[in-house]
Amino acid sequence: MIKKLINYLLDTRDRQRISIALSKGAAMMNARNIDLTQPASWEFSGFSQNGEDGILDVLRQQLLRNNRYFIEIGSSDGIENNSAWLVVAEKYSGIMIDGNPMLVERANRMVACYSIGAMCHNLFVTQDNVQDLKSMALHHDPDVFSLDIDGNDYYIAKAIMDGGFNPKIFVVEYNSVYGPERSITVEYRDDFVFTKVHPTQLYYGVSISAWRKFFGNHGYRFVTVDRNGVNAFFVDPAFFNETFLRGIKGREFAENQYQYRKFRLPSEKQFALIADQKFVSV
Repeated sequence: MIKKLINYLLDTRDRQRISIALSKGAAMMNARNIDLTQPASWEFSGFSQNGEDGILDVLRQQLLRNNRYFIEIGSSDGIENNSAWLVVAEKYSGIMIDGNPMLVERANRMVACYSIGAMCHNLFVTQDNVQDLKSMALHHDPDVFSLDIDGNDYYIAKAIMDGGFNPKIFVVEYNSVYGPERSITVEYRDDFVFTKVHPTQLYYGVSISAWRKFFGNHGYRFVTVDRNGVNAFFVDPAFFNETFLRGIKGREFAENQYQYRKFRLPSEKQFALIADQKFVSV
């Protein structure tokens, strides 16, 4: 019955993508030699792009208590993101959020096939409508909260935390173009779209140093960044064994490999391309 429903709801391309992601993820997951002190050994990608599935897998296993719930802002079509593995392979409940109605429609076809407790909502998240997100969520302390909107991430994260959310694991995208030391983010704009604000598409998001200050001020612990230099992971220590957290030797910073290949320049020289833009110190 479930197989028939999947075939009815999903087109051939999406069925193939899901099948490939599951096979790839399972193979990579089983091939790992996990060292709990070395997050690089945790990584694998089924539906995620940069090892996030694996890092989240290990962190979730270390939770002292859980509710098997996720929230992801910037979920795209529901297949290539940080929560699809949770929905398809782990049968988590939760909500995906995206500002593109066509992508949301595709995502809802997928999640309807794999989890009765998951749904995708169409919402372009701003500082002012985070309360809408709160009313959508069944849990305000999800096991996993993923934020990836390539723009106002810092301001949305602040509104999320100020609004009463307390995720156990928080994964955010950082922009390596700012380097490891600058503690900055972009100016807030309700209609921020990184592909339009600057021709290089490098003016977006938050530096790793700014994220570490932000989450540190909220009592969170830094875990690592992924090897491709895209995501940073933070945890609420109240939900983890202190010995586990103390033992982690995470990667502090990594160049975004996609940006490095595109520009063939290290982060400092990439930053020179947008140095005339307006930044906010954190």
